[in-house]
Amino acid sequence: MTTNAPRPEVLRYTAFSSSPEGGNPAGVVLDAASLSDGDMLAVAAELGYSESAFLTAPPEGLEGPEGRTFRIRYFSPKAEVPFCGHATVATALALAERIGPGELVFATSAGTVPVSVAEEDGTLRATLTSVEPHVEEVSDAALAEALAALDWPAGDLDPAFPPRIAFAGARHLVLGAATRARLAELAYDFARLEALMHRLDLTTVQLVWRESATVFHVRDPFPVGGVVEDPATGAAAAAFGAYARDLGLVPEDAVLTLHQGEDLGRPGELTVTLRPGDPRVRVAGTGARIG
Repeated sequence: MTTNAPRPEVLRYTAFSSSPEGGNPAGVVLDAASLSDGDMLAVAAELGYSESAFLTAPPEGLEGPEGRTFRIRYFSPKAEVPFCGHATVATALALAERIGPGELVFATSAGTVPVSVAEEDGTLRATLTSVEPHVEEVSDAALAEALAALDWPAGDLDPAFPPRIAFAGARHLVLGAATRARLAELAYDFARLEALMHRLDLTTVQLVWRESATVFHVRDPFPVGGVVEDPATGAAAAAFGAYARDLGLVPEDAVLTLHQGEDLGRPGELTVTLRPGDPRVRVAGTGARIG
């Protein structure tokens, strides 16, 4: 950005909560054409949110409704990330307030992500559709290092949730907690977990406790982004949906509710929808402007 160019407006929205005090806040720049990579990183660092989103003109060939297709990039305070669910939802809601609800298409570094925004009883709700996910094994050595960094004894894992790395736009290590109390006690070695996550190319660690057949509580350490914990994580929710289906923990046709942020005092709710015959995962939530 040249020194004479005006700085584009930086909006602040929370995603996965209708209250500004809940969910996961994100910075949103609806016209980032004048910003360099360094500028975007600086904006994200200044805001201090887990991620901020930046829109520019769509790449050639991106199909979608006229005036409703964009390239989107995501920056944490420390680095660019390939995909971020909550910042996508926040951006979609910000756009819907300006150009109306409907279909949007975002070109991300991970692939094309369609988003549908609908108004329900006066509240806007966005639903993103992930890129095609996959799930892979994690080595015993990597798991042992993750547990050591988290200070979790192996006995605190839920044996019904085999550790895996799941991808639906970004990579997340999924670990099941045996109890809600185990999930609530999150005090980890920031540098040690960050180093492991860089080695495994992870965006977060998705910690999960199952309340019922379709209701889960989750937390996401995010040291690689310079943030101790992500309050509500759409990308990890999509990855978890793929993981749960792949391992047969839920039916192929399922609607899951993920509660996140309660232990941070920023409660949020993410809806994960799985459809038979479609490997992609849908993640939906509300949002609110901050300030």
